Amino acid sequence: MYDLIIVGAGILGASHACHATQRGLRVLLLEKDNRPVGSTVRNFGQIVPSGMAGQWFEYGRRTLELYRQWQAETDLSLRQNGSVYVASDEDEWQLANELFDKRRAENYPCELLSKDQTLTKYPLLRPDYVRGSLWFPDEMSAEPDVFIHRFIDYLVRRHGVTYRPNAAVVGCLSNYSGAIVTLAGGERLSAGRVLICGGYEFRLLYPDVFADSGLIVSKLQMMQTVPMPAVALLGNILTGLTIRRYESFAECASFAHIQTPDHLAQLKNWGIHLLFKQATDGSIIIGDTHEYAPAARIDDLGYDTKDALNHLMLTEARRIVQFPVEPIARTWAGFYAQTADEIFVHDVDNYIRIVTGIGGKGMSSGAGYAEASMGAWG
Repeated sequence: MYDLIIVGAGILGASHACHATQRGLRVLLLEKDNRPVGSTVRNFGQIVPSGMAGQWFEYGRRTLELYRQWQAETDLSLRQNGSVYVASDEDEWQLANELFDKRRAENYPCELLSKDQTLTKYPLLRPDYVRGSLWFPDEMSAEPDVFIHRFIDYLVRRHGVTYRPNAAVVGCLSNYSGAIVTLAGGERLSAGRVLICGGYEFRLLYPDVFADSGLIVSKLQMMQTVPMPAVALLGNILTGLTIRRYESFAECASFAHIQTPDHLAQLKNWGIHLLFKQATDGSIIIGDTHEYAPAARIDDLGYDTKDALNHLMLTEARRIVQFPVEPIARTWAGFYAQTADEIFVHDVDNYIRIVTGIGGKGMSSGAGYAEASMGAWG
């Protein structure tokens, strides 16, 4: 019998597993697929607490500390190569200045870069795009299709987590001493408690709770170029559209007064904000879009990627960078659950808890949140 069974081996479930073992618990981590293939691997791999607001910024700061600690113990593909937000006009530059003042007051390392300084540090940006930038040197990037698999291996080797892939949970019920999880093949596993971190897939276990959860699913389109060994992009490149979108900038005094230029209106309608991150093989991830549907109607989002949206992103990308963005090797859609309450936490009873709906904050702040979550749950 285990002290804790965790259902779902994405960043949220795996991080809870890590902190649970550090509290002396015997942990079983279950993954329904051969390996995690959800939102944890379908993202940029950008760790950017600077874009978070409120408690999530603090969770993000702690996540950076944890990532540095874990990376020192084993190679998780994490690199401390910084993040830069590139302002393209006066509105965006004003917001960059305001966030700089805020983060500096919070003792979070950052630096304002002039247009010339930005172009010196990032020479592949187009000069006519750049007004200035805000740089966060401590932030990190990871290889999203590598990180979680290495992290799980680290949890097994260093922390004694028991990990079972291809273990789809079809039932979860409490009894007088804990809870029993039933797998698709009929096997039953016991634990003192069960934590469900399976995204919106918990609808299969608790359809009534799911129907009342208020969760929203976001669909994101992303692209990746062929390897470009002659191109060198440093860290996480976030642009003016990101400044106009991220929560941290929305907290700034000027945010309520900025106007959307006509040339950005269609991009804003599709929730597009241009990000760039170079992978270790030299390819560059470009994206992304945001389409939304109530979690109960996720099928309305479709399984396709829209060429017209990719075209919009690539057109804007050409306005920002000087390297060729046309040689796209692959495109994909990612899906993640989110909620207006920032995260969905629901106790089915004294032994079973659901934690999901962290949205796009998982890579940047999930590890710090999971530490606090396990501490509060006891």
